[in-house]
Amino acid sequence: MHILVVEDDSVLADAVTNSLRSGGHAVDCMMTGTDADRALATCNYDLVVLDIELPKMDGFQVLRRMRERKQTVPVLILTARESVYDRIYGLDLGADDYLTKPFAMGELEARIRALGRRACGAADNLISVGRLVIDLKGRCASLNEAPLDLSARELALLEVLASRAGRVVSKDALIHSLYELDKEVGPNVIEIHVHRLRRKLQDSDVVIRTIRGLGYLLEPLRAGTQASRDDG
Repeated sequence: MHILVVEDDSVLADAVTNSLRSGGHAVDCMMTGTDADRALATCNYDLVVLDIELPKMDGFQVLRRMRERKQTVPVLILTARESVYDRIYGLDLGADDYLTKPFAMGELEARIRALGRRACGAADNLISVGRLVIDLKGRCASLNEAPLDLSARELALLEVLASRAGRVVSKDALIHSLYELDKEVGPNVIEIHVHRLRRKLQDSDVVIRTIRGLGYLLEPLRAGTQASRDDG
């Protein structure tokens, strides 16, 4: 997932950002409400971790403006405020979850996984396509019940494709999901990762198809069909 973390405490922001990146996510971090609002107006994130007490524009204003723009990205609010009123107010504005500081990093990661599952309609931490199984919590994948040897980037790419199995995902969308805003990445990087994934999925019942001019589609093979070897 491509996650926006909005937190003005630099120590906490670094801890959250590094933890999420180590879990395979692409993470952008903003430290003011106005910077966050600007990023959200120009970039489509998969999830937002949003502090309330921010300089220049507080988190409630950021959230309100998001929902006024009809952005449906899940929002997890972080705050030191313990007032029930604040929690109710944030949820009514359109937040999807609420976590009070101080918190355990493991709980934050679990809540992010839960919001990610809800967004893609999954019931648990496993994504299955044919004989391919991805464990979101364990950060691993298996094929025909045997573990797949994947780099962190390959696993992240496979997660995106598998969570949208049967739907075409553009190269731009894949770059957006896998890399931060300050990284300059060309489409050929995605082609290289897809090529490597195809080799690791060969002779299985799952295929990554190239839909020319549109992107890539992961789906289970139908009986009697051949996997496309087009790596373009």
